[in-house]
Amino acid sequence: MFGCRSGGYGARMSQQTFETYEEFWPYYVAMHSRAATRWVHLTGTLTGLTLTAYGLARGRKRYLAALPLIGYGTAWPAHFLIEKNNPATFGHPLWSLRGDAQMIRTMLAGRDAELAETAAKWLAEHGEGRPG
Repeated sequence: MFGCRSGGYGARMSQQTFETYEEFWPYYVAMHSRAATRWVHLTGTLTGLTLTAYGLARGRKRYLAALPLIGYGTAWPAHFLIEKNNPATFGHPLWSLRGDAQMIRTMLAGRDAELAETAAKWLAEHGEGRPG
């Protein structure tokens, strides 16, 4: 669906299982191996957080839906269109939320290159290459 190859990159990666979050983290980063995907996530999450904070400050409850709608609404298409994989959220929702927060903190600290290295290492060790 949405550009994911049946039985391909996204399918193989979505079948991973992990015992701990520490095992999951490099996989999560690998699912975001392209910088554009990471930046779309950051933009969507920060926009959602801003609108949620605005809604809380102004007492406008409808804005509380902004975080999941904008956060997921921007992140998921990035997986389908840029990464050509399925979001890790589908198989690991809570760890994915934690991973998103960790990834964004790392990016805001100016360490995006560290994420790219982690992704490349995981993909190389697990025999996975980037999609086309």
